[in-house]
Amino acid sequence: MNHLLVPLAIPLATEPGNRTLTISLFTAVVAVTLYITWWASRQNKTAADYYAGGRSFSGAQNGLAVAGDYMSAASFLGISGQIALYGYDGFLYSIGFLVAWLVALLLVAELLRNSGRFTMADQLAFRMKQRPVRTAAATSTIVVSIFYLLAQMVGAGSLVGLLLGVKSEGLKAAVIVLVGALMIVYVTIGGMKGTTWVQIVKAVLLMAGTVVITFLVLLKFNFNLSDLLGSAAAKSGKGEGFLQPGLLYGKDLTGQIDFLSLGLALVLGTAGLPHILIRFYTVPDSRSARRSVQWAIGLIGAFYLMTLALGFGAAALLDTAKGSAVETSKGNVASPLLAEAVGGGAGSTGGAILLALIAAVAFATILAVVAGLTLTSASSFAHDLYANVISKTKPTEKQELRVARFAAIGIGAVAIGLAIPAQKLNIAFLVALAFAVAASANLPALLFNLFWKRFNTSGAVWSIYGGLSSAVVLVVFSPVVSGNGDKSMITGADFHWFPLSNPGIVSIPLGFLFGVLGTYLGRDKSSETRYSELSVRALTGAGAEGAAKH
Repeated sequence: MNHLLVPLAIPLATEPGNRTLTISLFTAVVAVTLYITWWASRQNKTAADYYAGGRSFSGAQNGLAVAGDYMSAASFLGISGQIALYGYDGFLYSIGFLVAWLVALLLVAELLRNSGRFTMADQLAFRMKQRPVRTAAATSTIVVSIFYLLAQMVGAGSLVGLLLGVKSEGLKAAVIVLVGALMIVYVTIGGMKGTTWVQIVKAVLLMAGTVVITFLVLLKFNFNLSDLLGSAAAKSGKGEGFLQPGLLYGKDLTGQIDFLSLGLALVLGTAGLPHILIRFYTVPDSRSARRSVQWAIGLIGAFYLMTLALGFGAAALLDTAKGSAVETSKGNVASPLLAEAVGGGAGSTGGAILLALIAAVAFATILAVVAGLTLTSASSFAHDLYANVISKTKPTEKQELRVARFAAIGIGAVAIGLAIPAQKLNIAFLVALAFAVAASANLPALLFNLFWKRFNTSGAVWSIYGGLSSAVVLVVFSPVVSGNGDKSMITGADFHWFPLSNPGIVSIPLGFLFGVLGTYLGRDKSSETRYSELSVRALTGAGAEGAAKH
């Protein structure tokens, strides 16, 4: 297999023909997605069109879009990279991301669709005081979305850096700025309709590309999974330990607790991700919302099973030693380089074509997800903060949508600024942090509101701010930011005191605890009077269209 090893110097960057092919495919992807966005923008007439796509998508269409939104750069680039570098422990990300959908299906999807209108805050504000709850929910939505956006931006920088031979941090930063500008265009012009269709197209392309690479990897090993795993273990230099727990987590007690924290964040985080939650408002009824999740689970389940072939295939066929392209990118370029290897190897025409195709698909993945995240944040700012908190008079739909578009520009700028110093982190790891923040801040409030009659405004505000602040503070003072050498965002500094890389095991229980404390310490009992109405609405969907108008 030695002829399949990928050297550190990427030949593609120095071959004009290959570079032309790559740029042409990238340009085609951007052109197609921009056309879809422009086409969809002509159908945006009302706020419901911009925020929820006119509730016109079927369960199957929305399921594809949900899968497209969820199978982000973290899944396609980050997880395969973690498996290539850390074997069994890397595959834990795939398991966590998949199992999380059961929580979303059983506890959130249908009930949220029935009891809300445009944003997560609509469901909370139905029986709470509008201003404090909407402010808290919008703040949480924007923070979680920015965490998630960081991962996509870092993925874009790694991907384009690989394909065009860009090694300097400055040029990678320019790529991040370009992706940020594109996502702002998608959101400001297309709204939810444009974003949804881009995500549907991207989901089809990503599944097709992953199937092709999986087939070619298995073909190399005569469809013998045991041979694939054995070769990956031998080539990794870590032997049987590569296929057993403990390479990344579990070396000591802190590592074991960190693993539990990661698992908790992944399993509970999906049900609190704002950009996933608002997808349930794009379908006409609760049955379609439920069907959306069923479609999404099928697609996502198949995809995460194939990450086994991507990750272990990369370990078996690529150079993952210290100083290699895979290792220096923290695994973020493992999937594109694997495509090059199974297509014929570095320097071959087949390898160059397959690398360019897979990279274009990955780039489409990034564009679709960042558009969804930015739209979620902008919608929450305009609909929750501006329309219901900041504005003294009820704004018109036109005014609200104008604010949403300006908010998209501001949020995009913040994400760009934060992504540049985060380029050295694995993107699956970055997304896991977003999951932890979402599970800490959003999930407790959503579940309490649906299932606890006594839950009130104070409880909702305490839960969201308490979970959000504890998660963010713990991340800031963790080895992710400082104290872990060149693996931290800030090198040459050490102000960390929290030992875990993922705060979920501490911040998620704190989110629930703050909700309980706020409820019992607060004296507002008016929320109890509308609990029965919310329960009926959540279970039956009766009057769901007007849920947020009260």
